[in-house]
Amino acid sequence: MMGAPALAPPVRESGGRIRQENEAQILRAAEHVFARAGFAGATMADIALHAGMPKSNLHYYFRTKQALYRAVLAHTLQLWLSETDIISADHAPRVALEQYIRAKMRLSASHPDASRVFANELLHGAPEIGGVLREALRELVTRKAMVIRSWIEDGQMARVDPYHLFFTIWAATQTYADFDAQVCAVLGVSQLDTEDFERATEHLVALLLRGCGLDQEASLA
Repeated sequence: MMGAPALAPPVRESGGRIRQENEAQILRAAEHVFARAGFAGATMADIALHAGMPKSNLHYYFRTKQALYRAVLAHTLQLWLSETDIISADHAPRVALEQYIRAKMRLSASHPDASRVFANELLHGAPEIGGVLREALRELVTRKAMVIRSWIEDGQMARVDPYHLFFTIWAATQTYADFDAQVCAVLGVSQLDTEDFERATEHLVALLLRGCGLDQEASLA
């Protein structure tokens, strides 16, 4: 498993659980503000207000807006990449890929703002996280691609390009967070609910497993 990307770490205290809860609260508030205002438009005052704490407390954990922004990006990558653990030679490809797809959809539902902040960073050329993408992310995906190639060579799944399979999964799952306004407009709803995400997840699982030549009837769904 790949750990947190090598971005600037937050300032930490020895408070254990309280520290973790405060940092999580700050990160969720920062995701909300950065997703709506962008890096340039966001202010530490707005983030502190949304987190429900004094600005001085916010600066105790994250000294600058850039440090907090980079922490949001690192946390998002950590959430996403930890789910690739299932893609290993110890698992059957159908089980591994289905669990990965479902996990990515759950994260789109539970952390939509984090996904939007990350997408906006990429749309601007990844100025803060480009090095992590070219090094740590590339190394992890290369290792997972080797697992997928071994499944293919063993005749366990269809011949697909492992790298482009990852791109397809990322695009298909993250669109329900990054472009939810478009999805909602077409579906005629004000926001996506649990049922919408469940229906979308079943569709993606069936479509992607079929494209990989895997048995749908034996799936986990």
